[in-house]
Amino acid sequence: MDVQLKRGLLEVCVLSVLKNSDSYGYQIIKDVSSCIEISESTLYPILKRLETSNHLSVYSVEHNGRLRKYYKITPLGEKKIIEFIEEWKSVMDVYNFIKGGQCSEQNRIS
Repeated sequence: MDVQLKRGLLEVCVLSVLKNSDSYGYQIIKDVSSCIEISESTLYPILKRLETSNHLSVYSVEHNGRLRKYYKITPLGEKKIIEFIEEWKSVMDVYNFIKGGQCSEQNRIS
């Protein structure tokens, strides 16, 4: 898979996991990995980018005597998921066209 495409998909997958509930790094990796492969070295830069762009916020909770960082989706992050879904509908229309189907005028990419 193209690196840029995968990076964009991973960002939305991370946000999707956080839409269900706040979570921490290791759990996010487990949840996202059920759909698409992700490593720690890939996840943490994504989390930092999403935090910097205000798509998620971070807070700490003590767990077994140590602080654990939790990530929480923001309204801007939820909006990013909605926008991604709308854009992906057009991509799927083109995909179906390539496979030999038709492309609807409504989802035509200009």
